[in-house]
Amino acid sequence: MNLFQEFSKGIVRENPLFRLVLGMCPALAITTSVNNALGMGVAFTSVLIASNIVISALRKLIPDSIRIPCYIVIIASFVTVTEMVMHAYLPDLFESLGIFIPLIVVNCIILGRAEAFANKNSIIPSFVDGIGMGIGYTLALTIVATIREVLGAGTFLGYPVMSASAQSALIMILPPGAFLTLGCTLAFINMMQNRKAKKSSDFKVRITEQQVAQPFSSN
Repeated sequence: MNLFQEFSKGIVRENPLFRLVLGMCPALAITTSVNNALGMGVAFTSVLIASNIVISALRKLIPDSIRIPCYIVIIASFVTVTEMVMHAYLPDLFESLGIFIPLIVVNCIILGRAEAFANKNSIIPSFVDGIGMGIGYTLALTIVATIREVLGAGTFLGYPVMSASAQSALIMILPPGAFLTLGCTLAFINMMQNRKAKKSSDFKVRITEQQVAQPFSSN
């Protein structure tokens, strides 16, 4: 198993938000600021890594008939610890994220990685998979939040980045702005992916044509 490929797939090829289109609720609700996006990303990544490790370590001991409830108990334990730490040391962020911290328990990405990967692989690959998926999701949240915060509030991480005379688009930090930003971002990514696939296809066609023409030109 190539650990680098397992790490990088969650960032690019199988990005949870931009490629698999999972974990949409927090992506639409908490990306009004980059601070929120980074906070949710760190909390999500911590729970994903820890649950992947524990589920991988216990995969041979967990009966198949009750594996989903066991996964939820494990994930809920780490979410509770994360929630208590954030409440104690980051109260403002805790209040800002609100209900979306405990909802990590039923996040389809974490449950999906537990079922599809951690349950079938050893600890080290599961750890690497958790890091890659966590970074990919955090990066996606940050991109969406950056667009919304800059255009909607004229700030980045709370600091002004636009001139005082510039008028911000309030809709970008409202619910419709979340759908608009995510939709445009996904459309741009798909467009670039299609262009890349088309160039690759055209290149293969040219190579094939050259290979076919070579015997005739040599004669």
